[in-house]
Amino acid sequence: MSNNFQESLGCKRIGRFNREKYIFAFMTDVSILDYKMGNISSVKRKVEKLGFSCNLISSSNEVLNARRIILPGVGHFKKAMLHIKNNGLDKSLNHVVLEQKVPILGICLGMQLMCSNSEEGNVEGLGWFNAKVTRFKINDQLRFRTPHIGWKNVRFNNSNDLNKSISEDNEFYFIHEYCVKEAKKECVLSQTIHETPFISGLYRDNIYGVQFHPEKSHKIGEKLIKNFLEIKC
Repeated sequence: MSNNFQESLGCKRIGRFNREKYIFAFMTDVSILDYKMGNISSVKRKVEKLGFSCNLISSSNEVLNARRIILPGVGHFKKAMLHIKNNGLDKSLNHVVLEQKVPILGICLGMQLMCSNSEEGNVEGLGWFNAKVTRFKINDQLRFRTPHIGWKNVRFNNSNDLNKSISEDNEFYFIHEYCVKEAKKECVLSQTIHETPFISGLYRDNIYGVQFHPEKSHKIGEKLIKNFLEIKC
């Protein structure tokens, strides 16, 4: 990473005083991006339970030194994107994810932020997937409540490193009011039904996103997180 690129992001060059901090970030198994949208501690505990080292990052410099990233979150799409853009995190994320091909996993709101835009605040996302995030439109409100909360079957359409050794019979835990209904077929990792089908997983190259919460999905969720942590960089 060149000093010119660091400076273009408004980042300070790493001096002797901060060197140990950033060397630690680079050598850590996974970095969790803290963009003030909650659900950070439960993801960190799950990663550490699996025996992997983990640290929280919140600045552009820390993103640029990450070797694997989890983008978690429970909250409002617009507020999240404003925080990411106002702090220059979108530029550093685009650099490490799209150019350096650092593996990244988006969870719940984290997956939605990877999409092109959302009805929740009517703002643009990171644009890594050509997909729109929309609010659930439910006809039978007695049987299918919103927000969608609870355990549901996840049908994986494609097999890759993220869902390795995970069968079709497993359920994951969901809590969300907005969802992705359409995306390019080759990017749809999984689907789930809540009255009608919605996309519960997206992927392309080194980018993975899941609408459910693997950190709250017991053993099967641990397996999915472990799969991500073992993907070769």
